[in-house]
Amino acid sequence: MKDAPSALRMARNSDGKWVERPLSPHLQIYRPQISSALSIFHRFTGVGLGVGTLLLVWWLAAAAGSDADYARAAGFIGSPLGLLLLFLWTAALVYHFLNGIRHLAWDAGLGFELPQMHASGKLVVIATIVLTLLIWVVGLVIW
Repeated sequence: MKDAPSALRMARNSDGKWVERPLSPHLQIYRPQISSALSIFHRFTGVGLGVGTLLLVWWLAAAAGSDADYARAAGFIGSPLGLLLLFLWTAALVYHFLNGIRHLAWDAGLGFELPQMHASGKLVVIATIVLTLLIWVVGLVIW
């Protein structure tokens, strides 16, 4: 054994002989692909949706509270930072929804071929951008 990391990879096989276990797959071994990036982004958007929901809860609680509370919440949400957070929350919601549908298709055994997987990933990204912008354009025109 040369060093501590290689010592940690040592184990006995079923015959009792010492063998070096292989490294677990990690980001230094695998080249990033669209599937892995979208999987990681799916997890980030799930967390972002949870955090963004706190903004919605604050707004609802303020609406049930006093006029001053509501004015403060509405003022923040209407500010450039609040609008940016709402835009990112909308994008996360759309992405998480569309990628969730993609995962449901996988659960049904569909789309596991590599070309299909890449195509569905690109479709999710493009549809997320288009739908998020469409939601905001419609929302701003009506607002």
